[in-house]
Amino acid sequence: MPFYTYQVVDSAGQVHSGKLEAEGEAAAVGRLRRLGYTALEVREVRESPFKNLFKVRKSVGIGDLSLFSRQLAAMLNAGIPLIRTLYALSEQAPNPTLRSALGEIAASVESGVSFSESLRGYPDIFSRMYVDMVKAGEVGGNLVDVLGRLSDQMDKDKSLRDNIKSATFYPLVVIAFAFVILTAMLLFIVPVFTGMFPPDVALPLPTRIIVGLSESVQRFWYIYLLSIVGIVLGVRLYLSSESGQRAWDRAKFRLPVFGSIFHKTTLARLSRTLSTLLSGGIPMLQALETSGPTSGSIQMKEVMDEAAARIQEGQSLSEPLRKSDLFPPMVTIMVSVGEETGELSGLLNRIAEFYEDEVAAITKGLTSLIEPILLIFVGGLVGAMVIALYLPMFTVITQVGG
Repeated sequence: MPFYTYQVVDSAGQVHSGKLEAEGEAAAVGRLRRLGYTALEVREVRESPFKNLFKVRKSVGIGDLSLFSRQLAAMLNAGIPLIRTLYALSEQAPNPTLRSALGEIAASVESGVSFSESLRGYPDIFSRMYVDMVKAGEVGGNLVDVLGRLSDQMDKDKSLRDNIKSATFYPLVVIAFAFVILTAMLLFIVPVFTGMFPPDVALPLPTRIIVGLSESVQRFWYIYLLSIVGIVLGVRLYLSSESGQRAWDRAKFRLPVFGSIFHKTTLARLSRTLSTLLSGGIPMLQALETSGPTSGSIQMKEVMDEAAARIQEGQSLSEPLRKSDLFPPMVTIMVSVGEETGELSGLLNRIAEFYEDEVAAITKGLTSLIEPILLIFVGGLVGAMVIALYLPMFTVITQVGG
C-alpha cells in the first residue's frame, strides 16, 4: 500500500503532521477523521527511481533495532511516557536513518496515531513481525515485555547471521586473494619470463597455455572485465527474480558443508520467530503467516502457509510439517508434543536453541577445517604456474647438458 503525508488540525485548533499507510487517499482521510482530526492536506509519497540511484541512505541493522527495543523497554518500565521516550531516543540513536524515523514516529504518536500504526509507515526499518508484536503489546497492556522479547529475538538472529558470515567470509576472502594473485602474475610476471625464453625452444603445453592466457588478458583485458561485470550483474538480476530466488532456495540446502548450516539456520530462525510471536499473544494463524517470510526461505514460507490453511480446516500444525522434507523428525515430534501439552511456544524456543548451538559448533569447526584446504589450493595454483614458467628453462638446461 502507498504512504501518505498529512497535515491535520485537531479539536483545539492545533496543527499536526505525519505519515501513514493507506489503500488510497480517501482511506487515509477516513482514518484521520476517525481519530478526530480534520485533514488539511493529504499527499501520496512519490519518489523518482532516479532519485534513489544517487541517494545514500544508511540502512538500519538488526543490532540498531535490538538496542532501540531494549532502551525503549527500559525507559517505559521506568515510567517515562512513550512520546517523551521516543523523542529522547530519536536524539541519541547512533544510526541517522533510525534517528530521523524515530523523530517522525514520535510526532505521529503525539498527533494521536497509535505506536504500532506509526511504525507501520516504515516497513524498510520495522518488519511486519515487529509491528504485529508491538500491536499485540499495546492491546494486551504488556508492551514492555513484548519489546524485551523482540530484543532477545533480534539478538539471537544477529548471532545466527554472524555465525554464517564467519563461516563464509574466510573462504570468499581467500578465493578473491587467489584471483588477484593469478591476475597479477598473468599481467606482470609471465611477460618477464616470456622474454627470457629462447626463440628456438619448443615450449611445453602448460607453458603455452599460461603464455597464451597472459597475452589474451593483456590485449583484451576490457573484454574480461566486462564479462566479469556482466556475469555478476546477470547473477544478481536472476537471483532477484522469483524464479532465481526459488532456484537458490532449493540449491542452498543441498550445498556440500554449507547446505547443512543454511538449513539449520533457517530452522532456528523460524522456530525462534514463531515462539516469540506465540508468546507475545499473536494468534496462531497470524503467527504462521508472519513467521514464514521472516525465515528467509520460500520453501519454509510455503509450508507455513499450507500449515495455516490446514489449521483452519481443524488439523494440527505438526501434520503439514511432517509431510514436508524440510523438517527433521525431532522438530515435528516436539511440535506435536507442544500442541498436546499447550507448551508449543516453549518447545519451539528449545528447538531454536538447539539449532543455534548446532550452527555455532559447526561454523567454529568449519573454519579450522577449510583453512588448510584453501591454503593448499592457493599454493597449488601459484606453484603450478611457476612450474609451467620454469619448464622451458629445464628443457634448455637438459639440451645443453646433452
